[in-house]
Amino acid sequence: MAVLIDSSTRLVVQGLTGREGTFHAKQAAAYGTNVVGGVTPGKGGTTHEGWPIFDTMHDAVAKTGANASVVFVPPAFAADAVMEAADAGLGLVVCITEGIPTLDMLRAMTFLKQRPDTRLVGPNCPGVISPGKAKAGIIPGNICREGRIGIVSKSGTLTYEAIHQLTLLGLGQSTCIGIGGDPLIGTTHIDALKLFAADAETDAVVLIGEIGGSAEEEAAVWIKSNFRKPVVGFIAGQTAPPGRRMGHAGAIIAGGKGTAAEKMAALTAAGVTVVNSPADMGTAIKRVLG
Repeated sequence: MAVLIDSSTRLVVQGLTGREGTFHAKQAAAYGTNVVGGVTPGKGGTTHEGWPIFDTMHDAVAKTGANASVVFVPPAFAADAVMEAADAGLGLVVCITEGIPTLDMLRAMTFLKQRPDTRLVGPNCPGVISPGKAKAGIIPGNICREGRIGIVSKSGTLTYEAIHQLTLLGLGQSTCIGIGGDPLIGTTHIDALKLFAADAETDAVVLIGEIGGSAEEEAAVWIKSNFRKPVVGFIAGQTAPPGRRMGHAGAIIAGGKGTAAEKMAALTAAGVTVVNSPADMGTAIKRVLG
């Protein structure tokens, strides 16, 4: 059983009729994902690229038996799309949208607390892929290879880099989870690590973090007490000056907290093999696996 997504996934694309939604729905279907339809309010009853379009997620679930969605909805409406998917009872919602107002996401996160059976991945993330099984999001399938290494990453670009390195080394991936770099996200490093800990198909994990916040330090504490599989870690933003946001909304050193050095030290103390350069992630995994 893969983590989060597999051949049993029935995926609805929220925003399917937009350019981005169309492109990535086709990519997912070509990869083997069972894409069952799309939701675009006002276009219910039509079809798009052969898929049925529904006005609401409730309609989509009732007609298709969908159990997951991926959100390609503009920032102003994306948080509502996430809540609608959760309200329809989906087990997995992957939100790709970048730039969602923080207040909107605060409202959505509060709503999700009342829907514990729904897992949100993102927002502002590349999504999830289990190589050879299925994908939801924008991770390119052609760089992936079936294997036994899990990846959890705040950075989309570094997710792809870790995948590529593992593929070139012949190690492959079990599941790759891009959790997103916003201040408010649905699935944290710890959440992903819990999934990998329970996954018999995952032998080791690449954990990619970045400056800002305390998520990586919290993950380090959890790893030390609970995680028994090898972990290789990398923290992006090692040269970032305090007070300057680097890329992601959450990637800012504020009040002297959230520095790369602090995060790297915490992970090292927890037994994680921390690399200084992203170029070393794959070789480090190969080394720790012997």
